[in-house]
Amino acid sequence: MLVIRLSRIGAKKQPTYRVVVAEKRTPRDSREVERLGYYNPRTRPATLKVDRERVAYWLSAGAQPSATVKSLLKAHKEEAAEASAPVAALGR
Repeated sequence: MLVIRLSRIGAKKQPTYRVVVAEKRTPRDSREVERLGYYNPRTRPATLKVDRERVAYWLSAGAQPSATVKSLLKAHKEEAAEASAPVAALGR
């Protein structure tokens, strides 16, 4: 079974994560099927950059997002909508 989850990279005490598609049974930082983006919790606000088209593809193919990835995608989807709303209002 495939899962969309975070894989930790970065130095000690300075975590950065990759958003990856991997087999559920493999260890956290092991082989991945595809890299979809990254997440940096150390920036203010936290940075999430993912290829939304590929995420949609993998979800349609049956991959299950982890609880953390699911909440990150939901939170950053709402932020993207809020950020584009004022710009759309100015474009009249």
